[in-house]
Amino acid sequence: MRVGLFTDGLGHLSLSDALDWIERELPAVRDLEIGTGGYSAAPHFDRERQFAAEIERRGFRLTALNVSGNPLENTMHDTALRHTIELAGELGVDRVVCMSGGRAELSGGAWFPGVEDAVEGYWQERVQPYWREISELAARQPGLRVCFELEPGAAVYNTSTFERVAGVGSNLDVNLDPSHFFWQSIDSLAVIGRLGGRVGFAHGKDTVVDAARFALDGALDRRAWRYATVGDAHDGTWWRSFVVALQTAGYDRVVSIEYEDDLVPATESIARAARVLEGALA
Repeated sequence: MRVGLFTDGLGHLSLSDALDWIERELPAVRDLEIGTGGYSAAPHFDRERQFAAEIERRGFRLTALNVSGNPLENTMHDTALRHTIELAGELGVDRVVCMSGGRAELSGGAWFPGVEDAVEGYWQERVQPYWREISELAARQPGLRVCFELEPGAAVYNTSTFERVAGVGSNLDVNLDPSHFFWQSIDSLAVIGRLGGRVGFAHGKDTVVDAARFALDGALDRRAWRYATVGDAHDGTWWRSFVVALQTAGYDRVVSIEYEDDLVPATESIARAARVLEGALA
């Protein structure tokens, strides 16, 4: 396994400057994940594909394309996902990271009378047909896996919802990002053990919980927790157990650092995350 980087965290730099910084500060990192649309501003992507040529020329590997968004309900995100799948095939990239999309009120997180029936109808009429179509599109690119980031608010956000969508296409996998599980009290290691070979990609990102606020307002209050730098809430011992669980499940690819820490500058956060993950891999 290797440490990689989702380069959106260095979106304030040009691709060339970002590669210079990575070479200087993260000499062990050679695997890059590039944003191509959706929620990503795609700071290092260009439709002429010069980004891919520069990455290869500088001796890096293009390990994944990230188009996380809401393709079920946003036409632009749907178009970006389809284009990214085609582009991945043309570039020989075998992982596309995305989200399932959906309507937050039908994600399964509410319990009002009638909601369960509405969620079931949404799955049958929209979620499953859409992802069956996308799975068939992706199947035209041999070896390509479409990897869901499991985040609440989307239709596919936990183990059970992933297992349901996985039934419509064998090329639909998980992007295992433990940060989304920490604040939900989901055990990432148990998820890895359950999903096994359906873990197609992994992110490195932590979550800090405000225990006092969490005790009063619970996980559904967005102010009770925040995404954080790897190691700020869970130490190297936990991340080592994360790596071991992935290896035991047969995963031997990249743990890609994703920067989303509002309290730490990007370069500091990424460098610290790399040290923790490299220590875990060692």
